[in-house]
Amino acid sequence: MTTPFPFTAVVGQDDLRLALLLNAVSPAVGGVLVRGEKGTAKSTAVRALSALLPEVAVVPGCRFSCDPASPDPSCPDGPHEAGLGAHRPARMVELPVGASEDRLVGALDIERALAEGVKAFEPGLLADAHRGILYVDEVNLLHDHLVDLLLDAAAMGASYVEREGVSVRHAARFLLVGTMNPEEGELRPQLLDRFGLTVEVAASREPDQRVEVVRRRLAYDDDPAGFAARWAGEEAAVRQRIVAARELLPQVRLGDGALRQIAATCAAFEVDGMRADIVMARTATALAAWAGRTDVLAEDVRQAALLALPHRRRRNPFDAPGLDEDKLDRTLEEFSGESPDDDPDPDGPGGGGGGPAPDAGPQGGGDTGARPEEGDGGEPQPSGAGAGEQPAARAAEPFRTKALSVPGIGEGAAGRRSRARTEHGRTTGARRPRGALTKLHLAATVQAAAPHQRARGRSGPGLVIRRDDLRQAAREGREGNLVLFVVDASGSMAARQRMSAVKGAVLSLLLDAYQRRDKVGLVTFRGSAADVALPPTSSVDAAAARLESLPTGGRTPLAAGLLKAHEVLRVERLRDPARRALVVVVTDGRATGGPEPVALAGRAARLFAAEQVASVVVDCESGPVRLGLAGQLAAELGGTAVTLDELRADAIAGLVKDVQGTSRRAA
Repeated sequence: MTTPFPFTAVVGQDDLRLALLLNAVSPAVGGVLVRGEKGTAKSTAVRALSALLPEVAVVPGCRFSCDPASPDPSCPDGPHEAGLGAHRPARMVELPVGASEDRLVGALDIERALAEGVKAFEPGLLADAHRGILYVDEVNLLHDHLVDLLLDAAAMGASYVEREGVSVRHAARFLLVGTMNPEEGELRPQLLDRFGLTVEVAASREPDQRVEVVRRRLAYDDDPAGFAARWAGEEAAVRQRIVAARELLPQVRLGDGALRQIAATCAAFEVDGMRADIVMARTATALAAWAGRTDVLAEDVRQAALLALPHRRRRNPFDAPGLDEDKLDRTLEEFSGESPDDDPDPDGPGGGGGGPAPDAGPQGGGDTGARPEEGDGGEPQPSGAGAGEQPAARAAEPFRTKALSVPGIGEGAAGRRSRARTEHGRTTGARRPRGALTKLHLAATVQAAAPHQRARGRSGPGLVIRRDDLRQAAREGREGNLVLFVVDASGSMAARQRMSAVKGAVLSLLLDAYQRRDKVGLVTFRGSAADVALPPTSSVDAAAARLESLPTGGRTPLAAGLLKAHEVLRVERLRDPARRALVVVVTDGRATGGPEPVALAGRAARLFAAEQVASVVVDCESGPVRLGLAGQLAAELGGTAVTLDELRADAIAGLVKDVQGTSRRAA
């Protein structure tokens, strides 16, 4: 067995270590979500924690780790009689990103259940993690329905597996730890809220601390056992402190004053629902037990807020994470009911005071007052770096967009945009199973078995079902797509003061892509070339940040933009062939950059049509006289064109409202 890196040897990361320890003391806190860049000891700290947890007593031979002192009465391996059991170390179970639902919750053998009446259940990772740690690295890349399943199990302390009326329940109480790199995409707010605590981690910028990290890591790699032995004393002390805090936890008193501070803090930061209040109460109680106290103090409430609230304040993916600590202190002082001398100590237990950074305000976007000069005789001509470039304009207020989708039926990752054959969705038919049967189509199975009953010796009621009769349900749901934005940033867009509206439209489409579980990419073209401003990614907030700082100016190399987008799609198709693409070209349709710009743009567009790539042109042309070039481009792409106004989901409703209002005034 590999010797884990000692928990007490992790340099810095005080908030991360404290959050993990609080969950070890009180699993009811609800787990930890660790957000941070790669190489910041996230995985190391989680694996190290498992070695600190006390051993657990289990019923010998039970695959579900039942406690011999109080065995689960509904355990599939039961019933068990209470008594002495064997002891084993607490487990840390890792859930891989590509895991299936059956791997997570377990698999019921439907074939044996139907044919033999045997409830044959193979436990999944939730059963393995019972009374230990379930670790999900890159939890933001996990399918949403799997995240829902494991969070439901963590909240209820049990896992349920149901297949065609046959159900199995088993206990599943574990410390849930998820790690993620925000650059790879965010978790959705409803899933963020299900994690009890969150911690932002980053590599230290202090040279001395970085030196110590490298020194300890090299020493560990040279001699893991010897390095662990040097920290054995500190590890034993922390392990004993966890045991003592667990024993003290039931005696901790959460007074009305602390509860009032918790409620006031959650109200002041406008968090949704009541889960934040409950998590803060449990966290503050665990903090008091960890400090060896039986009373919850204001410093416990403050530290609980820093750990439990930042991720619950985000209403959309573009909100900056963090908590305003000055506002937190003012709220706690206002509702303290005690003298100002009792202010929370920022250096509280666990090396506190180091919560996430306060709100930093909007990112990017310079002075939006600057506008292109009117009457400049057309597009600025590029003449070196920055020539003809206009200051970046801020995006207009985002709006709800009309639904855009890819025609046909795909088989990509689960999402909410285009039709697809999926494991979850409405049943559209039946087929013979390919491999293990997962979703039984009962009617089709009965229909397949019925003609053979006399040959199988069945003359009375009942049905003899054999393996060849089983039919898998074919389901149709929705998939996520790659939405590749190709944005015209030339002078023709800026000179008419339209870039603010254009950015607002693209930002609206990015929000739509976030809600529909898409990947996004951003190609821009201006001057004499096109650039990949953002390679395809799941991080729509990264796309929004690039969009915000997008400069404009120069000619319109439309052909270069389309060819660059075509290359991006070619590479992405090799990486993820099942994910279909939707190309959104945001332009007025002009082509002025390079030799024979119009002819080259037409040939580039016809490449997309030949490959049947779904495309939409957002027509940004304005003014009383319009050339209709965007519509021509859409025809050559084999796609459709919409104006900025038509892109709004409420465009038709607004038109109807205007007509009704006119009719009432006329009457």
